[in-house]
Amino acid sequence: MSAERVKPMGRKRSSKIRPWVQGFFFIFVLITSLNHLLEESGQGISFWPQASLHAICPFGGVVSLYQFFSVGTFVQKIHESAFVLMAAAFLLAVLAGPVLCGWICPLGTFQEWMSRLGRKLTGKRFNTYIPAEADSVLRYFRYVVLVWVVYQTAVTGKLIFQDVDPYYALFNLWSEELAPAALAVLGATTLLSLVTERPWCKYACPYGAVLGLSNKFRIFKIRRTASTCIDCGACDRACPMGIKVSGMEVVKDHQCISCLECTSEYSCPVPSTVELKVKGGDVK
Repeated sequence: MSAERVKPMGRKRSSKIRPWVQGFFFIFVLITSLNHLLEESGQGISFWPQASLHAICPFGGVVSLYQFFSVGTFVQKIHESAFVLMAAAFLLAVLAGPVLCGWICPLGTFQEWMSRLGRKLTGKRFNTYIPAEADSVLRYFRYVVLVWVVYQTAVTGKLIFQDVDPYYALFNLWSEELAPAALAVLGATTLLSLVTERPWCKYACPYGAVLGLSNKFRIFKIRRTASTCIDCGACDRACPMGIKVSGMEVVKDHQCISCLECTSEYSCPVPSTVELKVKGGDVK
């Protein structure tokens, strides 16, 4: 069957779920950050969680692992809740990969919103500004960032990453603690998002680097059935991380964020062709 003989299908209703989930967590983090600021002046919302951004960021648990196991304490500003969230994120990753990246992370959501604007501004040039050769190399740079952050945090016992973290900057634009470097990285991420999708996630996010490793051994994987695939490329175009899904039987790429945009539930026009499932079984 050729791609030309398959009628284009409208975007499926289930694809509307992810934007709603993303929007919910973005608003939740925004209000939590604002409430933390108001709490300091005695005007916080009583029924809303009284937590800082560090308390609701699972990466804080990752960078605290060395200090916790060596001396039994947390890195400065890190709360034990970060450890709980880290464990939950790791459990989700073992089951279905970097779900946190594709569905929950508000910085990822922000980049996607900026990219929608970028597509309107640049048209077909969107996602073509970075040469393929450079892109393939840059995708491993986030592991360099990960090693640097973990090492520096272990050596200093301080939350070094805060000073360059665009996520922290995005939700602390009104804070006196905001470091100029973090604001600069946020600005660069915003501008790059106008010409390529999820640039921070692809090239620099240390937590994405950690969770991305789960794609090699996760239980539920994105699988493509070659016998029903019509090679239309819809899955490739839908992937926000630029993964060539059409050339794989099982998506194990370390950059997959488990967003499910490539699947038959979302973008693939052929039912039961690209699915999230265990080997020999489907997840409906």
